[in-house]
Amino acid sequence: MADEGTHIEASITCQPVCGPARSCLQTGLYATQTGCWRNEVPLDKDLTTIAQLYTQAGYNTGYIGKWHLGSKRDIVPVEERGGYDYWLAANLLEFCSDAYNCNLWNNGNEKIHLPGYRVDAMTDAAIRYIDDAKKQDKPFFLFTSYLEPHHQNHIDDYPPPDGYREQYTGKWMPPDLQQLGGSSGQHLGGYLGMIKRLDEALGRIRDALKSLQIDQDTIILYTADHGCHFKTRNSEYKRSLHESSVRVPTAFCGPGFDGGGRRKEVTSLLDLVPTLLDASGIEPTDEMIGRSLMPILRGESKDWEQEVFIQISESQVGRALRTSRWKYGIVAPDGDGWNDISSDNYLETYLYDLHSDPYELQNLIGYASHREVADHLQNRILKLMERAGESRPAIENHPITRPESQRVVCPAEIGQ
Repeated sequence: MADEGTHIEASITCQPVCGPARSCLQTGLYATQTGCWRNEVPLDKDLTTIAQLYTQAGYNTGYIGKWHLGSKRDIVPVEERGGYDYWLAANLLEFCSDAYNCNLWNNGNEKIHLPGYRVDAMTDAAIRYIDDAKKQDKPFFLFTSYLEPHHQNHIDDYPPPDGYREQYTGKWMPPDLQQLGGSSGQHLGGYLGMIKRLDEALGRIRDALKSLQIDQDTIILYTADHGCHFKTRNSEYKRSLHESSVRVPTAFCGPGFDGGGRRKEVTSLLDLVPTLLDASGIEPTDEMIGRSLMPILRGESKDWEQEVFIQISESQVGRALRTSRWKYGIVAPDGDGWNDISSDNYLETYLYDLHSDPYELQNLIGYASHREVADHLQNRILKLMERAGESRPAIENHPITRPESQRVVCPAEIGQ
């Protein structure tokens, strides 16, 4: 799909935690703008969602899977569903289902047990929806939200289908996991087994579209809300600025995207919303901050600012800037990530050169040689914070801890 369609190589979440990232995908706004800046905050009913925009354009809309934007653990009241017509979902799917015990709630809030491994059960439901939608004289927009490869909380594991964990346990491991350890030795095999089944599920959906003769008329977007660092960066699995937390797989296929190739534009989840709308001929709202990739893909423009702004909550009150070359992060030293939406004061904490250190194993924030880089990125992140509706904070420079001569950073490298 990525080879034949459009692969977003540097796709970055704007919030590496479930609920906030999902609020961004539903609205095209930053998590601090939606109010869902941490988990357990329901989506504001007055916000315009992507489902409502597709409905206004004459589409049937459906949602299947994990929602994580409601007020209850299992059912999601009609008024909290973001405007979707068809509903087969659970709010906190990780707490009310298991790998071989998939439970979702329908439009009437009746509990529906779907047989099979959870990925397969939801894929069956998605194919049934597509088949039914095809019979109606209207286009459809379906948002299928799998839990996998998410951590299964109550058993502290990543349970793949039977037999899949063994295929990947003890095999290749990314260098950051090799060096930093964490829980990857225990969990990576299951995690990759989950992803393998997701890949197969995506293939089944594409097969269904082909058999219904609508594959050439249907756009597919495959992406994720966050990644996983396996307890290498903090005491759990995400909620950090590192690539393992924030870089997510993203690919499009279908009209407007076939033959798009591997794109180098650094892209936020916020950009995916107007891109999808634009490709469907629907105007994004004026409030949406993201940028559509369609002018780039159509060859109408080459103008793309290579930067993504990241907000981090719960584990810390943090902000980060990801460019094509650099990762710059600030943390509120006295911030409470669960109770504070933002801070007036931050401390420079991270600086990574992703060209020479793609696995972020050498933090350069205290290097005298990179002070000019940090100053440049600090100015950029302040502008992005204000653009996201945040007040302009004070950022304390990190002390120089490596004053001796390091490799010189050329002026041309600073703005990359």
